[in-house]
Amino acid sequence: MKNSSNTVIPISTIGRARPAVAVPDVAVPATGLLLDRLGRPMTDLRISVTDRCNFRCSYCMPKDVFDKDYKYLPHSALLSFEEMTRLARLFAAHGVRKIRLTGGEPLLRKNIEGLIEQLAGIRTPAGEPLALTLTTNGSLLARKASGLRAAGLQRVTVSLDSLDDAVFRHMNDVDFPVADVLAGIDAALAAGLGPIKVNMVVKRGTNEQEILPMARYFRTHLGGKVVLRFIEYMDVGATNGWRMDEVLPSADVIARIHAEFPLMPLEATTPGETAQRWAYADGSGEIGVISSVTQAFCHDCSRARLSTEGKLYLCLFASTGHDLRPLLRGAASDDDIASAIGHIWQGRADRYSELRALRGPDDDSGDASGKAPRRVEMSYIGG
Repeated sequence: MKNSSNTVIPISTIGRARPAVAVPDVAVPATGLLLDRLGRPMTDLRISVTDRCNFRCSYCMPKDVFDKDYKYLPHSALLSFEEMTRLARLFAAHGVRKIRLTGGEPLLRKNIEGLIEQLAGIRTPAGEPLALTLTTNGSLLARKASGLRAAGLQRVTVSLDSLDDAVFRHMNDVDFPVADVLAGIDAALAAGLGPIKVNMVVKRGTNEQEILPMARYFRTHLGGKVVLRFIEYMDVGATNGWRMDEVLPSADVIARIHAEFPLMPLEATTPGETAQRWAYADGSGEIGVISSVTQAFCHDCSRARLSTEGKLYLCLFASTGHDLRPLLRGAASDDDIASAIGHIWQGRADRYSELRALRGPDDDSGDASGKAPRRVEMSYIGG
């Protein structure tokens, strides 16, 4: 059941409450290291290339909200690939080393290979190429994998919530078959887009029975070439009807798998990594769990999110974004825009999941008016 206090607002109006970004009076030069108010660097940028998706997963874009009458962004509002690349270059100058392309479903964006080619040419202040990855539902991956790799994409993350065809078709709510997603994963491996990560959102009472079948399949069939990750069902956006009793804690996921396949904890590969890593004790690969509800990891979050129309969000659970598009399409110089980005990040203190844990998941209290802020939809800024 949805929270009746939430109002569904078209994506085209998201973030209008915040004024357009201005160039700060005191310049913030790009030095390759930019810290927020909690001392967190900005190292990862997630760029949403479209607000559209061909799936209607209930935890992200439920069909009763995102129906045929839903008003998506007009094409003129979307950033061009050149504008995205310009911003990405400025973010890299501030310390971003990894870019993830998201959506919606990013493979719906026409000629996305052209964007990847442009991003592949960006270098960090140390002269290193950026790590380029993309998250997809896998529906178009079989036909696009080789072209994506040729354009410069290094790896992909595929969303897959079940191997049971009936369960999967129910969850994506457009009757899309599991077999086509698995074919996309095979094509990505053949193209060299690896190691591949497969993300499973676990929703208690819906697909928790698929945890072990998923673990068995990816450890047996693909020889450790795929890292399966289990994500706690999160309270993103305002339309997915989230309830705490539908969250299956990651600790329970690990316990279920460990009972059949003993696991050993692994160290994080990079600071700020979202997933806790676990290796199979017999050496047949690893899994991960992302526990933003039960074990918040805000303290070292280093991710910035850019919407497809140029708004900068500082948290997956944010209510408003910082509109960079007027600067892009105005007379602002690269130094001006870089300074604006730096000023925004230096003021960042977001830690939604940690605060939720402190106040309790059922506390929906808001500002002085008592109205809880409406969080941005995950489909608008990516997961």
